[in-house]
Amino acid sequence: MSDETRADRTDVEPILTRLLDSAPPGPRLSEIGRVLEIGDGIAIIAGLEQALSEELLRFSSGVMGIVLDLEPGRLGVILLGPSDRVTVGESVMRTRKVVSTKVGTALLGRVVDALGNPRDDKGAVQARDLRPVEAEAPRILDRQAITRPLATGIKAIDAAVPVGLGQRQLIIGDRQTGKTSLAVDAILNQKASEVVCIYCAIGQRGDSVAKAIGALAEGGVLARSIVVVAGDEDAAALAYVAPYAALTMAEFFAKRAMDVLVILDDLTHHARTYRELALLLRRPPGREAFPGDIFYVHARLLERAGQFTAAAGGGSITVLPVVETQAGNLSGYIPTNLISITDGQIYLSPRLVRKNQFPAVDLGVSVSRVGGKAQSKAFRSVAGNLRVALSQFEELEDFARFGTRLDEVTRARLARGAAVRNALRQAERDPMSAVEQLAVLVCAVDGTFDRLGESATMTVMATLRSAVLHELRDLAARLAQNDPLGEDDRRRILDLGRAARRKLEGGDDANP
Repeated sequence: MSDETRADRTDVEPILTRLLDSAPPGPRLSEIGRVLEIGDGIAIIAGLEQALSEELLRFSSGVMGIVLDLEPGRLGVILLGPSDRVTVGESVMRTRKVVSTKVGTALLGRVVDALGNPRDDKGAVQARDLRPVEAEAPRILDRQAITRPLATGIKAIDAAVPVGLGQRQLIIGDRQTGKTSLAVDAILNQKASEVVCIYCAIGQRGDSVAKAIGALAEGGVLARSIVVVAGDEDAAALAYVAPYAALTMAEFFAKRAMDVLVILDDLTHHARTYRELALLLRRPPGREAFPGDIFYVHARLLERAGQFTAAAGGGSITVLPVVETQAGNLSGYIPTNLISITDGQIYLSPRLVRKNQFPAVDLGVSVSRVGGKAQSKAFRSVAGNLRVALSQFEELEDFARFGTRLDEVTRARLARGAAVRNALRQAERDPMSAVEQLAVLVCAVDGTFDRLGESATMTVMATLRSAVLHELRDLAARLAQNDPLGEDDRRRILDLGRAARRKLEGGDDANP
């Protein structure tokens, strides 16, 4: 026998001796259920009498499921995998766990599903922490007032419908009105900030999700963002879990005193998915066939946002949920539910889309219940009555369409209103800094853009923005410190605006 063999035996003998001397393992009790029925994304289980609500179950085929219904003699389970892999009579076991997702900094820059599994080609996600997707909302004592602004880079929002860090602001409108584009632009504007962004796509087509991811990558913000995808080709249960998982990922950063922006695109698909699962599980339908707890489904999700105290981590979670209306009907079941839950709404009007006014933010219907409390002093002084002035202009414009002869004062008011409306136009994927927005608004309110056409106004604004970034760097630094806009600052901005208009009128672009 070689020396190497003797050494190996010497290493193994203590282990074998310890195993032989130890007590034999006791009996292990486990419950095993059976599949009674299979539906599209759901299964009916019998035999697991001790299973708990929201518990994770493991099917012998490897598919996982979540207990959603508890009834005598049967369990209603939603499947996290393809239902065609599950067969009637298949065995099911309890895991004694709830559905959890991966959290941590390793998720930044990645595209994942609701459970934190990779959906891109960058390999496995190196995140070790798992957190339940369902969590209790922070207590009132763990919250504090919303006072810090979240800059979206969109003039119409930052000036008239300001959003604060920790706010829940609904983005609502019909199809093809620019809801997703608005949300993506808000993320792109966080490039120079420390805000962590999470974009959660629920039930979206793959090409639209790829377009949004491409915009984030091109804008340089994907490295500090997480994209959670539950597409229309995925299991319905993943779409149901996805927004809760996104909030769980956000809470990881908020508890480390960081600010997080979460886009939920969109909760209309989420509500329809939940309705589909509930009807398949034979839950009693209510209004529009939605189950009775649809309000609670969204309320417990959005209540997890807020500005938190130092004892609760000191960070904030800002949520911009997207909801779709039909024919501009704001009184629909899901839209009214979400309007009552959130702190305001940004309404994108199909009427403005038909007028080629983008972004199509209707300032007459949009509102922020946080309002000026989270708006910088400079914006407050410039845009204080912007919404009222635009509403009055639109009423006057409708009256003028009847062909009534107007006096000079009325014509001047119409010219000023049209100039302000044109100044609020903004190209897609072109978020603006605070100093650029203020410069455009100051010049528009003062009359620099009066009697200019749409294309001429856009040309003057582009020249003004370039000049402001070059000439007013000191003002940009003071605005970042929330300093007010002084009279000297206004004068410098107006000088640059007039110079930009003179430059245009020296060419051929000015309208008579």
